[in-house]
Amino acid sequence: MAGNQLGVLDALDTAKTQWYHFTTIVIAGMGFFTDAYDLFSISLVTKLLGRIYYFNPNSAKPGSLPPNVAAAVNGVALCGTLAGQLFFGWLGDKLGRKRVYGITLVLMVVCSLCSGLSFGQQPEGVMATLCFFRFWLGFGIGGDYPLSATIMSEYANKKTRGAFIAAVFAMQGIGILAGGIVALIVSSAFDHAYKAPPYSVDRKAPLCRKLITYGGSF
Repeated sequence: MAGNQLGVLDALDTAKTQWYHFTTIVIAGMGFFTDAYDLFSISLVTKLLGRIYYFNPNSAKPGSLPPNVAAAVNGVALCGTLAGQLFFGWLGDKLGRKRVYGITLVLMVVCSLCSGLSFGQQPEGVMATLCFFRFWLGFGIGGDYPLSATIMSEYANKKTRGAFIAAVFAMQGIGILAGGIVALIVSSAFDHAYKAPPYSVDRKAPLCRKLITYGGSF
């Protein structure tokens, strides 16, 4: 049994670069792309959250999130990421990395959608549900980080392993860039379609921030 496993690993190490290598780059790279989009797009969404739920005309910075709320919204996913790395790293060794990788992707998609659907009658309720779903989103992202890199390293051959892993990690930068582009496009489209004075209450504004959040799930 051990001899067969070593034979498979040796065959992967010495294999020529083939189509399945690039397929693996796309599959693992899209995980990193989604991770970066979901983690970093929230900094753009918080600007909208402040204007929608915390507008105070008497404040020196009207339409800004209180510092404690901003810290919670931005940081809760990172806490989930730490927990997810520990849990899914262990689970991947037990159940198999490809199977657990699929679980993390499903968790990320579901929680990304639920983050956009965060609900509540008061600002505190909306922020609480948003933080809840973003924690579990970060939990899935934490599992995706080590599994994506490990899967790529296992499938790559010796000659191109470093380049292929670098290509997977490069998708993180593309995800960050995509988050900014989507935010610009959605915000510009809503500004063009629904002209309104600065800081006015507009029922279309929550939809705008939801569309930006949904981008990671797609």
